[in-house]
Amino acid sequence: MIQRRISKAIQIGSVTVGGNAPIIVQSMTNTDTRNVTSTIKQIKELEDYDCELVRVAIPDTEAARALPAIKKGISIPLIADIHFDYRLALMSLEAGIDGLRLNPGNINDPEKVATVVRAAKKRNVPIRIGVNAGSLPPTDNPELSIAERMVNAALEQINILESLDFSLIKISLKAFDVPTTIAAYRSIATKIPYPLHIGITEAGTPKTGIIRSTAGISTLLYLGIGDTIRVSLTAHPREEVITGYEILKSLNLRQHGPVLVSCPTCGRTEVNIVQLAEAVAAHLLKINKPVKVAVMGCVVNGPGEARDADVGIACGKGKGVLFRKGEIVRTIEEKDFLSVLITEIENY
Repeated sequence: MIQRRISKAIQIGSVTVGGNAPIIVQSMTNTDTRNVTSTIKQIKELEDYDCELVRVAIPDTEAARALPAIKKGISIPLIADIHFDYRLALMSLEAGIDGLRLNPGNINDPEKVATVVRAAKKRNVPIRIGVNAGSLPPTDNPELSIAERMVNAALEQINILESLDFSLIKISLKAFDVPTTIAAYRSIATKIPYPLHIGITEAGTPKTGIIRSTAGISTLLYLGIGDTIRVSLTAHPREEVITGYEILKSLNLRQHGPVLVSCPTCGRTEVNIVQLAEAVAAHLLKINKPVKVAVMGCVVNGPGEARDADVGIACGKGKGVLFRKGEIVRTIEEKDFLSVLITEIENY
């Protein structure tokens, strides 16, 4: 069993992060925040996929002014992503935001940071110190590794926040390079009590980005590190949420929605398992209750995996055997594989 690092619990709107709370799945919109309608529409779609926290970019005052209307139209906590201009953080706090993300690489003037912290403290709003390898503050020590510089940048900002008696803190240390990211998180995890938001930044398009993100996030989670996750992809943000939950399910850290077991296919399969599995997977996206479904294509592992699932099918030439909770239900014709399997899943 994975032993999670013990962290201080903080509250972001209605969501508890850290402590004994489950690992939270979050995402970020890719709409223009100034467009209230499209931003609300995308966040509502993310809510349909059970996204638990959402972050929006605040590049200017117009985006900050849109926050009250956006917040009014959604159900999950809203986090403002602030870079360069600390005044946008102040405006976001005034707008009733649930959380802030500050980048010490481009907002590192102690007085400006302190001004934001005092305003956040007055409203009991948490701050994430979000360090990115691509935007680190200058260093006087060129011998330091990127991971060490990331940790130092975070610790410097933490010192400012703590000096103002502020402890509603979350930390992230993200890089594109997986070993660098892991090294940074392993280092800081032993130095601070605060919850950690983990991810691999700029991971890429889904085909490669999911692999890179899974390699980094899963390793950290297996080490017990991580209280919230975001899978950063060049794609619609719903893909980030779907992948995030799949990572947590694969490590038995959270049960959320269906699990699909399907064989990789080989020369023994006598039906189009790829087509069938893809059709079942598309249907399972509409279900948010836990159910394990197996779609198998030959006699080697098919009956065993199908029997081990809540609902499963072991396919042969022209016919397949339907299983429910380890028991054979009946034999079905190939033309009925999909319809019967979907009906059985819905009934379950």
